[in-house]
Amino acid sequence: MKQHLDFDAIKSVYFLGIGGIGMSAIARFFHQMGKHVAGYDKTATPLTDELVAEGIHIHFQDAPELLLEAFKHPEETLIVLTPAIPKDHREWAYFQEKGFRIMKRSEVLGVIAERFYTIAVAGTHGKTTTSTLIAHLLRAAGIPCTAFLGGISKNYNTNLLVGREQDGRHIVVVEADEYDRSFLTLFPDVAIITSMDPDHLDIYGTPNEMQDTYRKFAGQVKSDGLLICHQGLPIGPVAATKVEYSLRGPADYFAPTVEIKDHQYHFDWSDGAVTFSGLTTQLPGEHNVENAVAAVAAVRFVGLNETEIRKGLSSYVGVKRRFDYQVRNELHIYIDDYAHHPEELRACIGSVRDLYPDRHITGIFQPHLFTRTRDFVDGFAKSLSMLDRLLLLDIYPARELPIPGVTSGIILDKVTCADKQLLSKEAVLRYLADNRTDVVLTLGAGDIDQLVEPLRRQLSIH
Repeated sequence: MKQHLDFDAIKSVYFLGIGGIGMSAIARFFHQMGKHVAGYDKTATPLTDELVAEGIHIHFQDAPELLLEAFKHPEETLIVLTPAIPKDHREWAYFQEKGFRIMKRSEVLGVIAERFYTIAVAGTHGKTTTSTLIAHLLRAAGIPCTAFLGGISKNYNTNLLVGREQDGRHIVVVEADEYDRSFLTLFPDVAIITSMDPDHLDIYGTPNEMQDTYRKFAGQVKSDGLLICHQGLPIGPVAATKVEYSLRGPADYFAPTVEIKDHQYHFDWSDGAVTFSGLTTQLPGEHNVENAVAAVAAVRFVGLNETEIRKGLSSYVGVKRRFDYQVRNELHIYIDDYAHHPEELRACIGSVRDLYPDRHITGIFQPHLFTRTRDFVDGFAKSLSMLDRLLLLDIYPARELPIPGVTSGIILDKVTCADKQLLSKEAVLRYLADNRTDVVLTLGAGDIDQLVEPLRRQLSIH
C-alpha cells in the first residue's frame, strides 16, 4: 500500500540508524530541503562525521533524554527507521509511546520517488554500480537528476545528488534494495533487474520466495514504462515493456565485442539495429560491461544520444569500495571491494585475474552475517579458492546473534588454496608487513573497511 506524506507539514526528521548508506542519503535529502535533521547511530564512522560536518546533529547513545527539543513534537516530526534497529531500542520505544509517525526508510524512499519520474535498479549484485552509472550518464549529459545511491559515487563524493525539473520532467534514480522487501514501495517508470541470485534467506526463507518478490517488483513498473532484465531471469509477463540484456547476446541489448587494452575494458554496445563502437569504461570486469549495457539501455530510453553516452561512460570513475584501487605502484596493486556474496567474490577475483594474469593474489575476506555464511559456505569456499593466498577474518555479525557451529572456520576448511589462515584485523596488518605481497584485495561488507587506510599506507611505502 502506498503511503502518503505531507512534506510541507514536516518540520523535523529524526533517523534511527542515520549512518547507514541508504539512511544517510535520505537524511541529506531532507536536510537540503531545509528540514531540521538529526539522528542516532551505534558508532561513529567517516560517513557520520561527514553528516555532522554538513550540520546534522548525531549522537551515539540510545538515550531518549539526549533528543533535541525539535524532536519532541509528534505533530510536525517524522521518524525514519532502519530494519537494523533492535526491537528493544529505547528511543524507538519513546517515539512509539509518544505517538510519533514512524516510517521505514524504504517507505520514505517510495513516497519521495512517487513524486518524480523514477529509474530504479534492483538485483542481488550490480545495483549500486549500475544506478550510480545511470545517474552519472544523466548528469554528464546535462540532465539534473536526483539520485539516492547505495554507495559513495567517486565522481561526486556523495550518495545523494539533488536535482531539479527540466523540460517538464524531474528524473530520480534509486537503488531498489531487496532486503526486507524494501523495493516493493517503488512503482518506477524504468527498472533494471541485474540478478536474482539467492540472498537474504533470513528474510525470505527460500530462493523461490525471493524470486516471487522480485516478480512482484517487476509487476510494479508502470505500464507505459520499461523493464530491463538480465537475460534468463525468471520474471514472467509484466504490464510494462520488457526487454533483456546480456554480455555478448543474443539479447535485446548486448556487447558484441569486449576486449582489454592497457588494463581497461573496451566494448561495443548494440540493440541489434544500432551499434555504438569503441566505448570505454574505467570499470573492471565483464560483469561491469554488462552493467554498462543495461545502464546505456535505460538512458537511451529517456533520451540520451550516442555522444552523450560515450562522454559519460569514459568519465565515470565508479563507487567507493567497488573495485576501488587504493595503491597502484611498481610493487603493489591494492584493491578494496564490498563483495560479500559468493557471486560477487567470483566476479571481483575473476576480474583481477583477467586484468593481472600470472600475478600472485592475496585476498583478505570478512564474512558478513552468520546466516549468509551458513547458507552459502560452499559458494564462499569455491570463490575464495580462486585466490593464491587467503587471510580470513571472523564473521561480522551486523544485526545478528551468533549461530552455534557457524564460524569463519567452516569456510576455511573448504577452501582449496594451500596458503590460507584465519587472522584478526591486527594480525593481518602484521602479517602483510612481514610477508611479500603482489596484488592485495580487501573483500567484505562489515568493518573490514577499517583496514583500508592502514593497508594503503603500508603498501604505498613497502
